[in-house]
Amino acid sequence: MKILVLNCGSSSVKFQVIETSKELFEHRANVVHARGVVERVGEEDAIVSCRFGDGEEFESVEPVAGHREAIERIIGLLLEGENAVLERIEEIEAVGHRMVHGGEEFADSVLIDEKVLARIRECSDLAPLHNPANLKGYEAARQILPAAPQVAVFDTAFHQTMPPASYLYAIPLQYYRKYHVRRFGFHGTSHRYVFYRYCQLVGKDPAETSAVTCHLGNGASIAAVKGGRSLDTSMGLTPLEGLVMGTRSGDLDPAIHQFLMEKEGLDIDGFTRILNKKSGMLALSEKTNDMREILAAAAAGDETCALALDIYCHRLKKYIGAYLAVLNGADAVILTGGVGERATPVRQLALSHLDFLGLDLDRELNREMSGQEGRISREGSRVEIYVIPTDEELVIAWDTYQCVTGGR
Repeated sequence: MKILVLNCGSSSVKFQVIETSKELFEHRANVVHARGVVERVGEEDAIVSCRFGDGEEFESVEPVAGHREAIERIIGLLLEGENAVLERIEEIEAVGHRMVHGGEEFADSVLIDEKVLARIRECSDLAPLHNPANLKGYEAARQILPAAPQVAVFDTAFHQTMPPASYLYAIPLQYYRKYHVRRFGFHGTSHRYVFYRYCQLVGKDPAETSAVTCHLGNGASIAAVKGGRSLDTSMGLTPLEGLVMGTRSGDLDPAIHQFLMEKEGLDIDGFTRILNKKSGMLALSEKTNDMREILAAAAAGDETCALALDIYCHRLKKYIGAYLAVLNGADAVILTGGVGERATPVRQLALSHLDFLGLDLDRELNREMSGQEGRISREGSRVEIYVIPTDEELVIAWDTYQCVTGGR
């Protein structure tokens, strides 16, 4: 089955065309026919780029008025020219949509119908920056590909197995009952993928395996996973809570809001924007949110960037220790995402001096590992440390296949 995977943001549409089946998935023989992105959607100078399965690349700058036009342009790339990967639009047998927030309603991926659509819309107040854009992508795809089943795959679904002790906040319970104020967690497809991929790599039964999974990109979160179920995760009601991120603050004293709003004359929208867009590594480094640039500056003697790196790694180490406690020990700590996969010094700082907890990092293996899949702990380490590049699009494609076929 050829599946179009869509990840629609407010001004971008990322896509892949993945061919999968039960046999292809089990043998890791899934085929990526094309992948790419339309950036600056809604602008006259949108950037359209695509990498085809044979390695050929396409890029252009052109006007793209909206999400429908972006998806029409993507379909055109797939059908036209010498690099076409489809002969007919009907070859796309289903569309899988990344949906950020499914609230408490959705613990699994689902075929989208009018009832599901209404519930996703109701969740939009929990993810006002994401769900409306995801829904624009769905509406456009439904119009362009009316015969193809459409499936919603939720970032939050994987974490719906958390117990109340993990997801409830210590505020009046009426706010949970009335407004669903609770920890939801995000990056669920990534945490789920790397956990099961680790089990596959080492031959462990997922039902008997525990791991701390760390998704470290511009957005970052960590999860405690036992038996394939999320027991706790660092992001909360929104993606703002938890680790230090590229531009997000992560954890902070809630009273800082009022204190700084009064001092700086800010309103709540303005201060929340600072916490989401102008904090994290961008604020601490006073330069950039790009970890590569921060690492290079720190190595060159920039003390501000070195401090930012220390803060980032200290928070990560603290969460790893906490989640090992939640799990009462684990088989592995797994790192993924752009930073987790490639930032050797981050792994070194965050995972060193944890021998009491059973982690024994192999510095040489760590230095050698960049963007690859494999172990970076010493032989005999009580808790293994693995780097596993994530594949959220494959998870979306597989869930879409499962929803459409019933797993046949």
